[in-house]
Amino acid sequence: MDCRKPSLAENELIEALQGVSLLGIRSRTMVTRRVLENAPNLLAVGAYCIGTNQIDLQAASEHGVAVFNAPYSNTRSVAEMVIGQIIFLMRGLYDKIAKAHRGEWDKSSAGSHEIRGKNLGIIGFGNIGSQVSMMAEALGMRVYYYDVVDKLNIGNAVKMSSMEEVLEVADVVTLHVDGSPENRNLIGAKEFARMKDGVIFLNLSRGHIVEIDALVDALKSRKVAGAALDVFPEEPTGAEKPFVSPLQQMPNVLLTPHVGGSTEEAQLNIGEFVSSKLLEYCETGSSYTSVNLPRIQLPSITNTHRLLHIHRNVPGVLSQLNSIFACNEVNVVAQYLRTNEQIGYVIADVDKEYNESLLDDLKNVANTIRVRILY
Repeated sequence: MDCRKPSLAENELIEALQGVSLLGIRSRTMVTRRVLENAPNLLAVGAYCIGTNQIDLQAASEHGVAVFNAPYSNTRSVAEMVIGQIIFLMRGLYDKIAKAHRGEWDKSSAGSHEIRGKNLGIIGFGNIGSQVSMMAEALGMRVYYYDVVDKLNIGNAVKMSSMEEVLEVADVVTLHVDGSPENRNLIGAKEFARMKDGVIFLNLSRGHIVEIDALVDALKSRKVAGAALDVFPEEPTGAEKPFVSPLQQMPNVLLTPHVGGSTEEAQLNIGEFVSSKLLEYCETGSSYTSVNLPRIQLPSITNTHRLLHIHRNVPGVLSQLNSIFACNEVNVVAQYLRTNEQIGYVIADVDKEYNESLLDDLKNVANTIRVRILY
């Protein structure tokens, strides 16, 4: 096992991947098309985080490389941090703490509020957004949410028909959307203008979702009374690199270094989850939690060999495979096929007796991407 603490640049990563079958990364390591084209032995990538936007999923599919992530493992940690930051911002505690450290004694209640009875607007009602909703409601907040996917409400949360409706009603706005290109600059000057005067704003999702200059202007005009950001359009690639943001030194603004999911509990959960999925894929071929390959959950079976065939999703491949099985005198005990728009994935459990030419025949099927025999 080769462990590298800092993220690697593209050329360094290509060099490190020679002969490597499994790659584990965090959010700063970019797995580009060029990396995947130059890693012929790579079977799978494990993203030890929630997002996978640092991986070229299209290229990974084209090369038969399965990608796994940890979509749930740090949900609680991020949600708890959101609630804590909302309380901090609503009470103006950051500024009061800073003053106390400077020897100033600010006991004023001006601009300090309870969160009970306030309207929380959640943009993105996935794993984290829905968890935030439950915790906020338990503290007495009224929750309004919007998601591009039709999500069932939880508790008394109110589903809104547009993001704009949420922005207009919320005393606090928190973002929990994915990092897809469609969400770039989702919140800008127009969206801040729709919000209530004195709104509290949080982004713990992806840095490129918010136009930072527009947020700076909204804070200066007091349209936004306080903000918390854990993610930024540009983040340092390592602890030794400086962090610079126009939001620095602004009052009632919490800036944290992408640590929403950085608790010992979350890191343990992520490590165990992603590692187990990589191991399961290598040992059984199961792709059930893969983000790019067709998902197959497999039952256990004994006294057979398991053949895996990843191919482009075009007509006729399965019939070719079955013809090859017949020509090589292969008895198929069980067979599984799943497809998505791009990829077809066939798993066949076969009797152990078959011609030695079988593997070469499977590799020569038109539109084949990868073939493996597990056992």
